[in-house]
Amino acid sequence: MTSTPLQDPASTAPAAAPTPPVAKRNPVERTHHGDTFVDNYEWLRDKESPEVVAHLKAENAYQEAITAHQEPLREAIFQEIKGRTQETDLSVPHRKDGWWYFSRSVEGKEYGIQCRVRASDTEDKIADWTPPAVEPGTEIPGEEVLLDGNVEAEGKPFFSVGGSAVTVDGNLYAYAVDNSGDERFTLRIKDLRTGELLPDVIENIFYGVAFSPDGTRIFYTVVDETWRPYQVKAHVLGTPVADDLVIYQEDDAAMWLGFELSSDRRYLVLGIGCSEYSETRLLRFDDPSGALTTVISRDERILYEAEPFLLDGPDGQKTERILLTHNRGAVNSMVSLADPAELEKPLAEQNWQTVVGHSEDVRVNGAGVTVTHLVVSIRKDTIERVQVMGLTGLGTPAQEEPVEPAFDEELYTAGVGGSDYDAPVIRLGYTSYFTPSRVYDFVLPIAERPAGELLLRKESPVLGGYDGSDYVATREWATAADGTRIPLSVLRHKSVRQDSTAAGLVYGYGSYEMSMDPGFGIARLSLLDRGVVFVIAHVRGGGELGRKWYDNGKKLAKKNTFTDFIDATDWLAASGWVNPARIAALGGSAGGLLMGAVANLAPEKYAAIVAQVPFVDPLTSILDPDLPLSALEWEEWGNPITDPDVYGYMKSYSPYENVRAAAYPKIAAVTSFNDTRVLYVEPAKWVQELRNRTTGSEPIVMKIEMDGGHGGASGRYVQWRERAWDYAFIADALGATELLPGAGLK
Repeated sequence: MTSTPLQDPASTAPAAAPTPPVAKRNPVERTHHGDTFVDNYEWLRDKESPEVVAHLKAENAYQEAITAHQEPLREAIFQEIKGRTQETDLSVPHRKDGWWYFSRSVEGKEYGIQCRVRASDTEDKIADWTPPAVEPGTEIPGEEVLLDGNVEAEGKPFFSVGGSAVTVDGNLYAYAVDNSGDERFTLRIKDLRTGELLPDVIENIFYGVAFSPDGTRIFYTVVDETWRPYQVKAHVLGTPVADDLVIYQEDDAAMWLGFELSSDRRYLVLGIGCSEYSETRLLRFDDPSGALTTVISRDERILYEAEPFLLDGPDGQKTERILLTHNRGAVNSMVSLADPAELEKPLAEQNWQTVVGHSEDVRVNGAGVTVTHLVVSIRKDTIERVQVMGLTGLGTPAQEEPVEPAFDEELYTAGVGGSDYDAPVIRLGYTSYFTPSRVYDFVLPIAERPAGELLLRKESPVLGGYDGSDYVATREWATAADGTRIPLSVLRHKSVRQDSTAAGLVYGYGSYEMSMDPGFGIARLSLLDRGVVFVIAHVRGGGELGRKWYDNGKKLAKKNTFTDFIDATDWLAASGWVNPARIAALGGSAGGLLMGAVANLAPEKYAAIVAQVPFVDPLTSILDPDLPLSALEWEEWGNPITDPDVYGYMKSYSPYENVRAAAYPKIAAVTSFNDTRVLYVEPAKWVQELRNRTTGSEPIVMKIEMDGGHGGASGRYVQWRERAWDYAFIADALGATELLPGAGLK
């Protein structure tokens, strides 16, 4: 006879709830304009401190314990993303000079593979610009691999390419790689004839590289101590990097510097500016003096872009002209044509020819040229569109009428995806909420073909039985307290009924005049398939309704962004689609600031809030001009260092400083240790203060990617898992974990 051992009574007791890590309080006073704020957690900024790292790891451990029950749901969403994605795929080849360039993705591999194949030239230009038929997983004769990201990333914690360039003759390939997520890149140059790397290696550059037309020099940008690009430099191949020439240095801490080659590659075009005014400087490659010329001084306080090009005159002679996209007397911008000689006069005396006039209803986003046509990007009725017109008679009464490629959906995005100066076509990218991204070539209009012609080159495949007709996208409008109508994009599965029972998610951004344009998202289908009504709130501070829409959501009008989002939430709650108790909120970066603000203003309206890389301690950051990119933020939020009104206004909405005694909902702050744009310390401090002040019992967690940057981790499978984590957190909080009947992968 055997006896059963006595069971330990403690083993039958319910598991103790995980305990959140508690950061020590180390009060630091910050005083500005007679106001003192005591910050207990500023010490968490020291990322070199073992104590800080240990605390962050403890935060991850707590988050993992709190959300452990969501793992099956995360895995299900990950598999849905994976199951709908054609993992072995390729981009549509684009032509540059004598080659077609494209990228391949391969099932099981995290990163893309950059490839090319030779192009041919015949008397049929349309045929010459028709991309070759390239099949997924099948190499074509003569195909060359330029860069295999999987090989480059092997053994590295992070991998991202910050720019690449090929010489006109196709012999040299330059590429810049970041292996830490801090957006500082190492530039290397490969001789494509031999596959060997040149000895030239340039460390710590920023985004963007370009070769001079003759291939002897390469241009790049460098950031200063605050991570602001402030120098454009030129490296002569084969010479010491220490001898690289500074083409231009921008010393104004509030100005951003970048460069590109003009469309016809006769100029290096330097763009210097902020969101309110700018300056363009030109370097002509055939000018032996190497002198820079200024198009319009920043002192004129005009926001503009300039494109130099050669225009055929009435006599058939090519004349130098500058294409200007500008806001001189035009809040929504316009396009003008200027003779360089005019630009030497005082601004008030200059005579420009109008090409695209100003409109209160149309925002002009940019313009460029090919050898035959003007290409203009506009925004009308919230939608980004493209228009083209021939260069013949440009800026005169004989100017041609614009031609706009026609699409058949109400809510879509169409933008220029690339164009070559000599090409008879421009490449367009097209997408909508339920149309996977498409690539078109638009054959530019000529007399025999006045409407042009749209040629579909590819629609990204979506697997798993995806059918866009299973979903519905509508444009709705919320009304703000001041009467302003706020556009909403409302997305749902067609089987969701308007019976006030469904779950809802409101997403927003609302800063920097960035528009949340219609676009297809495979991951989002996993929420819609679980009955979540997904609302994108196009709040003030974005660019959806023109420049004024942006101006009315920045600086001392910033709170409109937050109240618009809450008004969008109220619209959803009253719409009949959802149960008001089943609404979550989602936003990232400046949209994370939005999440922090609405959490303080209306915590009771949300069952959960996910704030991705959230800018929740903006006042601390912007008050310190030595912190990364802080001075560049003054144009968006105002300068609280010099202006007490800006300081007071920002302090009244800064999420970290306005956490209060309230029953906060479930909150997840998702961040990255190496993010240089929104430092991890902001959500780390915010989460501590939320836990201190909440009167509710819902968990507040922080998930930190220890190897990621501002965009999170770098590999595609890792990114899919990150999205699955966010969506599982939301779906779990909303009780929307089960697929609708008939929905999901098929």
